[in-house]
Amino acid sequence: MDTVSPQNTQPAPYDLDKELCELALDNAPRLFAVTVQYDVAPGVPDGEIAAWGLAYEDGSAHVVTADGRHHLSLKSPERAAWWFGRRDNITARLLWFAPLSAPTFQPVQAA
Repeated sequence: MDTVSPQNTQPAPYDLDKELCELALDNAPRLFAVTVQYDVAPGVPDGEIAAWGLAYEDGSAHVVTADGRHHLSLKSPERAAWWFGRRDNITARLLWFAPLSAPTFQPVQAA
C-alpha cells in the first residue's frame, strides 16, 4: 500500500519587493510634458518643451519648468497648459506619457 506524504502547508514566502512594485504602480503619478508652439515667422511654426509635470490621482499637478527655475502646484494639469499658453500667439498642450508598467529595483551607485 502506498503512503501519501503530507503536503507542505507552510505559506509561500512574502515577496516584499513584488508588493512594493505593485504599490508603486497603483499609486504612481502620471508624467506629462507641457509643450508650447508659436510662429517664428508667418506660417513657420516652432515649439519646445516648456515644463515637466506629475499628475496625481486627486487631479492636482506639480510642474517644473524645463530650465528647473520655477515650480508650480496646480489644481489640474490643464491649468499648466493654461499657464504656459496665456501669452498671445502661444499654443500650449499637454503631452502624456504612457503609464508605467514594470518598475524594478536598481542598485544605487555612489555619486
